[in-house]
Amino acid sequence: MTSYSDSIRPIVWNEDHLSLLDQRILPAETRYLDFTEATSVAKAITDMVVRGAPAIGVTAAYGVVLSAMQHNALNEKSFKLAVRKDIDVLAAARPTAVNLFWALKRMQVCLERYGNSAEALLAEAKLIHEEDIEANHRMGDLGAELITEPGTILTHCNAGALATGGYGTALGVVRSAHAAGKITQVYADETRPWMQGSRLTAWEMVQENIPVSLICEGAAASLLRTGRVSWVIVGSDRIAANGDVANKIGTYNLAINARHHGVKFMVVAPTSTIDMEAWTGAEIPIEERNPDEILKVSGQRIAAEGALAWNPAFDVTPANLVDAIVTEKGVVLQPDEIKMRALMHNK
Repeated sequence: MTSYSDSIRPIVWNEDHLSLLDQRILPAETRYLDFTEATSVAKAITDMVVRGAPAIGVTAAYGVVLSAMQHNALNEKSFKLAVRKDIDVLAAARPTAVNLFWALKRMQVCLERYGNSAEALLAEAKLIHEEDIEANHRMGDLGAELITEPGTILTHCNAGALATGGYGTALGVVRSAHAAGKITQVYADETRPWMQGSRLTAWEMVQENIPVSLICEGAAASLLRTGRVSWVIVGSDRIAANGDVANKIGTYNLAINARHHGVKFMVVAPTSTIDMEAWTGAEIPIEERNPDEILKVSGQRIAAEGALAWNPAFDVTPANLVDAIVTEKGVVLQPDEIKMRALMHNK
C-alpha cells in the first residue's frame, strides 16, 4: 500500500486557490473543499474542516495568500490595511492553537517587508508548509529513539498527517517506530465529542497497515492497568514555558492514569507550538465550543431536553506528568522552565 502520509495531505495549494480535505466527513468520504478568500478559510478553521495546531497554522498562512491575491489591485497602503484585517479574522478563528498566531506573525513580517506581493507571501506560506513536514519527520525519528523495545502505545485525538502539513507529530513517532519494528499495536481513544480518534486516527493507521484498536476514553485506565501499554503518545496545541501542555480535552485524564500505572507519557509537537510568553498552563486560553456538540449527534438531540453541557475543547496537563516533550530541535525529558528555555535557545 502507498504510504498515506506521502499520497494524501490535508492541505493542498493549487495555483490560485487552497484545497482542504474536509475532515468532518472522514472516514465515510474523502472530499476536498476549495477556498479563494481568507474569511472563508477562517470559517473552515472554526468549523473544523481542518484541525490540529500545525495544520491550522499552515492553513492560515495560505489564507493570507488568498487575501493578498484578492486585494492585489489596491495601492500598497490600502493593500496592507486589507490584508491586516483578514489576518485579524484568521487569528480569531481558534484561540488555543498557538501555531495559528506563529504562522500569521511570519506572514505579517513578510507582508511588511515585501508590500503587495502575493508571490512573496505564497513563497513564505509554502516554506511554512515544507518546514512543518520536515519537522514532523525529524520528531518522528527522535520520538522513536525513546522507544527501546517493541510494545503497544495509546494515543488520544488525532496528531497525525491530518493534523499537520503531513506525516504527523504523535503519529509521526508511531509511523517511524512502527517502521523500525518498535510498535506492535496502537490503541486510540475515540476522543469525544468530535471522535477524532475513531474517524481520523484509526483511518490513518488502517491506511498504513498499522494495527489499531479503538477504546472509549473511559476504558483507558483499565487498559493501562493490564500492563500492555508501554507509552502514551499525544500531540499538543500549545505548550507553556514551564512545560505545561494544552491538548485535546481528555489528555489530562490520560496523563494522570499513565502516571498512576507507571506508563511513560510523551508529548510530540514542533517548537512553533511552544509559547514562551505563557509562563504556565494557567495562562493558555482554553476554547469552549458549542454545547450542541455534546447534546446532539448529527443534528439529533441525544440529551434530555433541559440538560446543559460544558464543552471545553482542550485541557492542560501539568509538566510534572510529562516524561518527554519531543520537538524538531530535540527532546526534553521531565520538562521544566529551565529545560524549555534551553531548548528554545538551541538554534
